[in-house]
Amino acid sequence: MGKKNKDLRISRRNFIREGAAIGVGSTALVGLATQEVNAAQRQTKWDRAADVVIVGAGASGLPAAIMAREHGASVIVIDENHDIGGHAMLSGGRIPLGGGTSLQKKYGITDSADQVYLDHTSHRNAEFRYNDRELARAWADENAATFEFLIENGVKFVDQTPTIVNGGTVPRLFVAQVFSSDLNETINGRPGSGVVRPLEASARAKGVEFLLRHKMTAIIRETPSSGTVLGITAKFENRSVNIQAKKGVIIATGGHTSNVEFRRMFDPRLTEEYQTTGEPWTRQTADGEMLAMAIGASLWGTASQNTEADLAITKTRHIGCRYGYQNLKWDPKSPVFKLAGASGLTVRSFADLILVNQMGLRFWNEMDDSHNFLNACLGTNGNLGREKKANGGGPIWAIFDSDGAKREGWDPNPPNVDTNGWFFTADTIAELAGKIKNQYQLQPIPAAALENTVAKYNSYIDLGKDPDFGKPTLMFKIQKPPFHAAWSTPILHDTLTGLKINRKCQVIDMRGQVIPGLYCAGESAGGFALHGLPRVIVFGRIAGREAALAKV
Repeated sequence: MGKKNKDLRISRRNFIREGAAIGVGSTALVGLATQEVNAAQRQTKWDRAADVVIVGAGASGLPAAIMAREHGASVIVIDENHDIGGHAMLSGGRIPLGGGTSLQKKYGITDSADQVYLDHTSHRNAEFRYNDRELARAWADENAATFEFLIENGVKFVDQTPTIVNGGTVPRLFVAQVFSSDLNETINGRPGSGVVRPLEASARAKGVEFLLRHKMTAIIRETPSSGTVLGITAKFENRSVNIQAKKGVIIATGGHTSNVEFRRMFDPRLTEEYQTTGEPWTRQTADGEMLAMAIGASLWGTASQNTEADLAITKTRHIGCRYGYQNLKWDPKSPVFKLAGASGLTVRSFADLILVNQMGLRFWNEMDDSHNFLNACLGTNGNLGREKKANGGGPIWAIFDSDGAKREGWDPNPPNVDTNGWFFTADTIAELAGKIKNQYQLQPIPAAALENTVAKYNSYIDLGKDPDFGKPTLMFKIQKPPFHAAWSTPILHDTLTGLKINRKCQVIDMRGQVIPGLYCAGESAGGFALHGLPRVIVFGRIAGREAALAKV
């Protein structure tokens, strides 16, 4: 996300004009009278057709496809990527679904849909208190059936006693087994592969058709603001493909975190320096949300994006690389590793380094993992508004010496670090400051400022306390060359808001009415903020069933 992708920029005028200008063959709908629009729709040339068209082949799209087929619908799934799985492929494969699943019963655990609902609507839980209760009830009622659905479709779980997560009262967490040892199949060897690969195999066996490298560019409705959704337009190899959906279109595109302008609607501080976990494997571009909004869809539960009780933005644990999410370390043997650039240096203790902002100044207690730390990163941090970039906090750099690297057990060389703007080494602190050049570093770090910061910190080691920020562990000076600077800027994760849906996953417009033929599930759907796979799988399954059962 270096320079802003022109496709991701939004202005109010362009958003309405470009989003609503849905191509139907060579005819645009914008500006036509209703009669002319209907005539144009009747003349649409459909290149492909299915009962249900699903956009996105991840943890929502795959269950949706299987359920639609099981209810007798023909299904086409498109995905922009060259392979299936989406962000879920790189996930931890954690499935905390309850309500009385077969594996819960195996371990003597009593649970119910009612208890699942109560646990996920508690006002004491800051992550859940904003949730739409109708959606929470639908999700809770479908927990157990969805877990059995996963098993029936080939997902295998690690056989161990479940644990309690998400502030619940009952053990529900089971973890999927890694699909295989082949990184060409698992991409990075993550347990999420044990969810999406079996679902893919089941979907294909049941007759689902996949169209990869297809990017949705329009949702075709009878008119831009009324009537039934008829299908989509996708781009494939620089040509447009119109795909008819006889029963419904399901948006399962994965959320908006990669879209700088869209995410800044919820938090203006999230400027372009904040990278997104899951990249460069998949991107969350907000395409589904934007195109649905262009035909009248509403957003829902937007407060959930910034409750500070979730994983919307996280402290990085893998430094010196561009994509340093705390639970995702890129394997050099991964087929997409060259795009990731480096695997990163995994921090065991932040006592071995200091964190400075783009002005070379410490700004918070490095040991803190709370939202106080994240807010400090996103705060002023020396960003004086140069080049009109005053909202974000700017780059955060970890500064450490050779002794720190030795204590951590690091080899500060490629492929562990990315020396193309994300990691620097020098023999002096002043020289190190001058070397730090990155596309998000608005100006060079002043050498004197960084020297003073390190000298002051070293003096605090002698003092035995940190009078500036109260760092509780002050044991090691930064004094032995070579010295290092590693990219340590927080990274974005969950999309926790999106399109408004009802319990059938039908998309709702800004007047509170159902948009006929349009469904949504996963991170593109709003109203139920819950980290990870449970919400996206459950609602994907609901969307596929409801779309297949729709009367036309």
